[in-house]
Amino acid sequence: MGGLSLVDGWLPIALLAVGGLAMFGLLTRWGRGAVATVVAAVLVAALVFAGLNLLVVDVLDLVPEPLPRQVLLWTALGLGGVVLAVGSLVGTRPGRKVVALVCGLLVVVSAAAQINVYFEQYPTLGALAGGDERSFAGGHGAPSRSMSTPVASRWTGPATGTSSIETAPIPGTVSGFTGRDAQLYLPAAYNSPNAPLLPVLVLVAGQPGGPQDWVVGGTLQALMDEVAQRHGGLAPVTVVVDPNGADGNNTMCMDSDIAKADTYLSVDVPRWIEATLGVDSNHAHWAFGGWSFGGTCALQMATRHPDLYPNFVDMAGEREPAISADRTQTIQIAFHGDTAAFDALTPLTLLAERKYPDVWGYFACGGDEEEVGEWQTEVSTAAQRAGMTVRTQVVPGQGHSWGVPHASLPPAMDFLGPRLGLTAAAR
Repeated sequence: MGGLSLVDGWLPIALLAVGGLAMFGLLTRWGRGAVATVVAAVLVAALVFAGLNLLVVDVLDLVPEPLPRQVLLWTALGLGGVVLAVGSLVGTRPGRKVVALVCGLLVVVSAAAQINVYFEQYPTLGALAGGDERSFAGGHGAPSRSMSTPVASRWTGPATGTSSIETAPIPGTVSGFTGRDAQLYLPAAYNSPNAPLLPVLVLVAGQPGGPQDWVVGGTLQALMDEVAQRHGGLAPVTVVVDPNGADGNNTMCMDSDIAKADTYLSVDVPRWIEATLGVDSNHAHWAFGGWSFGGTCALQMATRHPDLYPNFVDMAGEREPAISADRTQTIQIAFHGDTAAFDALTPLTLLAERKYPDVWGYFACGGDEEEVGEWQTEVSTAAQRAGMTVRTQVVPGQGHSWGVPHASLPPAMDFLGPRLGLTAAAR
């Protein structure tokens, strides 16, 4: 049951049908107040459909671009169903009240299921239910060491272990920053008796969000197992880190008045990985990636620290870090209004001022993300002009959803495979 899909197959269709029947049940109420309830539900639904983007984009800055019409529609229908259910509690018999509550709940569940189909936040029932976190119990015993050769040319295999997802805190020893526990993907090869020293991929999730999102919505284990299958059993040790500390926080992955998030990502995180996990510490074989906020962060790390992260994957990132849609407000919050200090650290400034001939980057976005697509074109063009080796991907039929990482992370690892050492031959 845990593997039952919530984004395709029969279950989303069944939930849609149940929701339609429940809505019909709410609309069949007759008697005093019925017409007023329907009018109120229609007004609420219309207001939500027309004004939700103003709230989540312009006021709360929860998403980088307007929500698609289908998400607005399902949200409006769900809240309209709530109004109908509440209205049916007034002046009706007890039996009708029970029916109203059940139908209202089914309408909300059905609407939420359709929104989940779009965002793919919970791909299966098991992901929705959650699972027990497994704490990191220790590496394979071999200390980290800088390897001059790709792992594909020095590992004989096969992988006899199984891949695992584990958690571990990464202390902000130098930065003073406190992030939530990291999520670790340890490939089957890492968990094998003949474990090689593997390359490293550092990932960051969107904002609001945290490391767990990559495991649940991002289906990290399945994606990286696919990478291993495509590379003879080899995949990077993947560390999903938290540069924000809480869902509502936004450090912009920078050292600013908010926090020393850049120091955390460029000093504390790599030092912990090398000291704890037993990996290839040659940073030529490391990459930094992320989706949405995390994609912006990945480009920041590659432009500010190309010696640490000379390979990156920017999936649906923004053109520059931001706390608010109001750039002036962002700079005021993080840099006391010092625009020059902020500009000096943004990727587009660095790409205009420096050359990066030894950096490779993979950009991806959804075909339905119009504004994000424009940002991707701007930053990827700037990256090419700065000497980076770049590849771009547009995922058809996807908006700002986990469908973008699902479709782009494995091919990104193919593109970066020679750099990470997953394939022996250099391109």
